[in-house]
Formats: sequence, structure tokens, C-alpha cells
Amino acid sequence: MGLLQYGIVALVAGLTTLALTPVVRVIGIRWGIVSRPGGRHVHKGVIPRIGGVAMFIGFGVAVLVEYIGEHYWGWQPALTRLGKPAVGVLLGIVIVFVIGMLDDILDLKPGQKFLGQLAAAGVVIAFGVKIAFISNPFGGGLILLGVLAYPITLFWIVGFANVINLIDGLDGLAAGVTAIASMSFLLLAVQSNVFAAGALAAALIGACLGFLRYNFHPASIFMGDSGALFLGFTLACISLLGVMKSVAAITLVIPLLIIGVPIFDTFSAIIRRSRHGQPIQVADKGHIHHRLLGRGFNQRQTVLIIYVWSIALAFGGYSTRWAPPVIRLITLVALAVLSGLMAYWLGLFEAAHHDDE
Repeated sequence: MGLLQYGIVALVAGLTTLALTPVVRVIGIRWGIVSRPGGRHVHKGVIPRIGGVAMFIGFGVAVLVEYIGEHYWGWQPALTRLGKPAVGVLLGIVIVFVIGMLDDILDLKPGQKFLGQLAAAGVVIAFGVKIAFISNPFGGGLILLGVLAYPITLFWIVGFANVINLIDGLDGLAAGVTAIASMSFLLLAVQSNVFAAGALAAALIGACLGFLRYNFHPASIFMGDSGALFLGFTLACISLLGVMKSVAAITLVIPLLIIGVPIFDTFSAIIRRSRHGQPIQVADKGHIHHRLLGRGFNQRQTVLIIYVWSIALAFGGYSTRWAPPVIRLITLVALAVLSGLMAYWLGLFEAAHHDDE
């Protein structure tokens, strides 16, 4: 019943997003909520940027179907079993989506957007979702984080939200990477019996795949901050629901590997800007996708290369869950070396042009 249940949830999210995206596209054009070429943007022409609305609604309808199925159709309890934390996660997702939507329409100041993300993450934590402990990798047993659980969990959620936002620079990139990560989280959730994480991951997969029909190159609509922040925030919550059910220290590493490409991109951007005396918050054209385009790859090729890289890291993260320690270590080292070579080849740590150059 479990796999069928997840399949129905993903299908509902996908079909709803697929049906609503053209409607949202028309609204975006009519209301002037569009992205124009120039700066970091590599697209041509004026394209609506509120596709996140269709994804959010598709996800929401799928979650509603999940609730109905659990109450009336004899589905395996997932969100109802989780109880209060599920309510907190869904409330947080709504808040961060609204913040992203306001930014798409009104262009919020960075500080305002950041405060909104903190508020959304705070709601999730207040409802009991947090990293309360980790296993001691040296002496065994548990390390209780105590009051540190709150800032660590806050950083985890807001960090996830922003790394997905940062890679949303090419047609189909953020949606595809999120779909790959969600599939990995779904597999882990099924095998770890974390049913709520599985249901949310299935809904996210459907929303991403439904949106990709219109967002893959050449895109006719962008997801905007309403979509990118929603995707990253939801991934963070799904990963936390899995982490909460395990005491293995490696469990914290798995989600980081699964979204390794955007994390690596963000990390390299921080180092690059620091090395060259540039403000960390000032955007440039040094991200992975910009570098690949500079190497002569077209948009589709660039996105597919990053998909393959993401799949490799996700597979590595998935396999370390049950692998013996030696294999686990070899896998992590191999992935780190390959990613380092990729960074060197692309020149990710070298100076890059700013948006206005």
C-alpha cells in the first residue's frame, strides 16, 4: 500500500502543477511579475517568474489528498501519525512561500526576506522538529545538543532554502535538482519507515516534474523566489524528519550529500568572494552553471551535467546509509575528490564578473 500511496500523491501533485502552470504564466504576464534579461540572467525575452505558485498549489493539493487517504481510504498513517510536527512543517512551508511570493511581487530587501525565513523556520522548530542529538563518532553514545539544537536546526533549514535559491539560474536546474534529491529522500524514508517524510517527498517530486514540462529549456516560466525558497525549505524539513528518527552521525551527512551540488556551489562562492575581497552577499557570474556555459556547453547540456553530478552525489549519500564504515569512508573521499577536480576544472574559486559587468 505504501508505494501506491506515494505514487498517487506524486501523480496528484504533478497533474495539478501541470494544469495550473499555464494559468499562472498568463497571470504573471498580465500583472507584470516577470524576469527581464541582463545581469546574471542568461535568458532572452520577458518571462513570468511566479511558477512557484503552481508548484505550491500542486504540493498542497497532494498533501490534502494524503490526509484524506489516511482518514477515509485506509492509507498507511503518515502525517496523522506524526501529529503536531507535521502541522509545524506545513505552517512553515506556507510562511516561506508567502515570503517568496512577496519578494517576487514587491522585491523585498534581503534583510526582510531573511527575517521571514527565520520566522518560518522558527515555527517548524516550535512544533518540535529539531536536531536534538547526534551520535558520538569517537566514544559511542549520544551527544545531546541542548540549547544548541535551536540555532543548529535554524541554520540547517534556512541554509537549505537558500542553496536551492542560489542555483536557480538556468531553465530546469532548481526543479530538477530538487526532484533528484526528493527521490533520494523518498527511498530513504520508505526503507527507514519515516512515512511522513516519504509523503512530503512524493508530493515534492510530483510538483517538480509537473513544473519541468514548462521550465526546462527553453523555459516559458520561472519559479521565482516563491518556488525556490519553497523547494529548499521543504527539502530541509523532509531531511529533518529523517534525521530525527536516527541516532547515526552519518545521517546528518546524507542530506548534505544529496543536495551536494548546490551546497558545493554556495561554499565555493563564499570562498571565491572572500579570496578576492568581494562582499559575500553580492551576486556574481561565478556559479557552476555560469562556468559550464563559459566552457562552451549550452543550457540543456549544462543542466544535464549538473543533473548527473547530483545523481552521483545522491547515490553516494543513499548508499552510505547502510554501507560498512570502510566503504562509507571510501565513497565520501571519492565523491569529495571528484567534486574538487570538477571545481578546479571549472575555476570555481577564481574571480568572477559581477551582475553589473
